[in-house]
Amino acid sequence: MTHAQADGHPPHIGPDGAGLLVLRNRRAGASSLRADPGGRLLRELPAARVRELEPDEDMADVVAEAIAGDDPPRMLGVLGGDGSVSAMAHIARTADLPLWVVPGGTFNHFSRSLGIDGPDAAIAALRGGRVRAIDVLEVRVDEGDPQTVLNAASLGLYAGLIDERERRQSLGKWLGALVAASDEITEAQPTEIVVDGRRARVWSVFIGVGLHASDQVATLQRSEADAGTLDIRIHHARGGRLRALASLAFGRRTRAVLRALRVFPPARDVERRLVDTLELRVRPVDADQAAWVHDGELEKAPESGFTLHLRRVPAALSVVTA
Repeated sequence: MTHAQADGHPPHIGPDGAGLLVLRNRRAGASSLRADPGGRLLRELPAARVRELEPDEDMADVVAEAIAGDDPPRMLGVLGGDGSVSAMAHIARTADLPLWVVPGGTFNHFSRSLGIDGPDAAIAALRGGRVRAIDVLEVRVDEGDPQTVLNAASLGLYAGLIDERERRQSLGKWLGALVAASDEITEAQPTEIVVDGRRARVWSVFIGVGLHASDQVATLQRSEADAGTLDIRIHHARGGRLRALASLAFGRRTRAVLRALRVFPPARDVERRLVDTLELRVRPVDADQAAWVHDGELEKAPESGFTLHLRRVPAALSVVTA
């Protein structure tokens, strides 16, 4: 991986978007009610190349072809949800190009950490914001290639929920998630992990980029652009499935309500580590546990067991911020 560019104003991008390549994922956030911002980008940035990905196209191949062309982009942009943004962030790191994010998904966790809550804010940041070099989480499974993670990685119950939800895509994201949660509350099993030579049975492990609230278990959303650490939450399997599912709440008010109802796991069940690196061995008890999640995207892993090599990479990615 190359080093991110130094902080400063957006480099060599004209007010009309000259020098900018934007890829968009129309499927991102299909369940949201926001208007499609694609036409707005074309009107506001007529000199930018705005390209919609076809279902069979690979984002990395499209960017590589553009970089190899006669007029290579000087900045990469992405319109989509956290999964699409994470994929483009990895490509931008590899190409040593700054990244511009236009939120177009359901949650848009990463863009909010940059102070960008919609297309208007994204365009304003491109014209009047600045480029900052931020930390990322880099994850390698066994001896495989590294993966760039912007918000968080997770294994255990949350990965199982995402897996079950994807099997029910025909129901839509929200109904599929509800049915998946219903199944998990009766069928979920703890996952066995090994950390620092110590074996444990856990409901989940979350690896968040940057600090999170001390009472939080599910660190799904990066709270700010600056990180400075990895915030690890290991939820030991000392309570039942209902508490395990309640632990996935990441909203402060929701956590407060669940705690008042005494279904949120007690602090003694959650081990916290603030580290820069961690090696985590996972021993799945069934095929459903042979998976992990990063930025909302499910990744399958060997059913025989796998090791996650985790490390914070300082100033690894240049991004346009508000």
